[in-house]
Amino acid sequence: MLGLSTATASADTAVSCSWAGTPYTQGATVVAGGWTFTCGRSHAGDARWDRGASTHRKSTVANPGAAAEPTGRFSAGAVQPGTGYNDYCVGEQLVSGREAVYEAVPDGRGLRWRQAGPITQWRFDQGDGTAPAGRSASECRVDPQF
Repeated sequence: MLGLSTATASADTAVSCSWAGTPYTQGATVVAGGWTFTCGRSHAGDARWDRGASTHRKSTVANPGAAAEPTGRFSAGAVQPGTGYNDYCVGEQLVSGREAVYEAVPDGRGLRWRQAGPITQWRFDQGDGTAPAGRSASECRVDPQF
């Protein structure tokens, strides 16, 4: 009689989360902007940050702001304060991206920043703050159509 044994292959299927380009393992909790975020999974199994309770603790991760494309640097659910990268025009009026916080959300090609609330939701650490805007309303001028 041939004895067969069964073994269960053990593979690490944990998906890690990224925050400002730094990887974190499933279950890791970080502090950013006065909130806790825990690395988890979406219903589809993708890595995502789940926002938890507010806290008065200092941030434990880098917070460069929503200053560039989040794909490859952040996982879905990460929140960052707005920057000039998020500025947009409404007619000839420049709307500053610094007035809101942004969440990294899936968009079918990767991630994008979506406005998630007013900047008052973000607690800046001592010495942190927003840099002066480098853009002006002149960038929003509409060329007259004749």
